[in-house]
Amino acid sequence: MIDAQSELPLQSAPATLPGRLPSALKTHDFHASLALSNQYSEAPWWMEIYRRAFPTLVSAVSVRDDGWAQRGGIDRILTLACGRVFTVDEKVRTNAWPDILLERWSDEERRKPGWIQKPLACDFIAYAFAPTRRCYLLPVVPLQRAWRMNGRHWIEQYGQRQAFNPGYRSTSVPVPISTLMDAISAAMVL
Repeated sequence: MIDAQSELPLQSAPATLPGRLPSALKTHDFHASLALSNQYSEAPWWMEIYRRAFPTLVSAVSVRDDGWAQRGGIDRILTLACGRVFTVDEKVRTNAWPDILLERWSDEERRKPGWIQKPLACDFIAYAFAPTRRCYLLPVVPLQRAWRMNGRHWIEQYGQRQAFNPGYRSTSVPVPISTLMDAISAAMVL
């Protein structure tokens, strides 16, 4: 038996290499995941992060009700003293992994694109690791351009992670943080 985890270049979340399925399938509970997400949305460290990123921040409003904003990837609306408004999609991982997990398919079988591929209404993805409270504030447009430029290569190099949910399967690609940051920087050069 091949251990998919040992074949990957970095320690990461449980792996499935391209074209392979894990032998023991753990089903995710959407409602439990949503409850955890809502719990983290009220974590006080978010405000610390946003104040470091935006020193003139005057308000940070959480958007939790289902609607166009939530479906467009908006979890929080930040307003600066000058009146400028930024919108943020907050992603939290409960372990401090060395990668950023890019959701390729939210429903692979139905080919519903994940947040790395679909059009988003938000300006930034705030990708946080809860244990360390480290956050990567990723600009959406260059992030998605970096995916278009490198996605196939990353799938081949780093494999995919699958989350099995009742009735659907989501698929993500774990990209090492330094690799992703370099790719975002390169994607900003036109």
